[in-house]
Amino acid sequence: MAKLPRNALEGSVDLDFEETEEHWNAYALSDGTTIKVKLVLRGVKRLKRFEPDGTPIYVINSINVVRALNVPPDLKAKPKKSEMAPV
Repeated sequence: MAKLPRNALEGSVDLDFEETEEHWNAYALSDGTTIKVKLVLRGVKRLKRFEPDGTPIYVINSINVVRALNVPPDLKAKPKKSEMAPV
């Protein structure tokens, strides 16, 4: 991943977007756990910079949502009591 110069965001354009599809990627880990990962887009900027082929460069703000499934019992810790009082 290339580092952007400090002034790279100057003159950038915030873009609106709508979710058309969000997919989960699943990975089987060597310890027997399956993890699912999904990137969730939070914001997009189009820079006034371009790739060598002329394509505009976009910067995204995103989060990764991660779920662990099929965790082997010997890897799990003892559950903790909830710190929140029921509503």
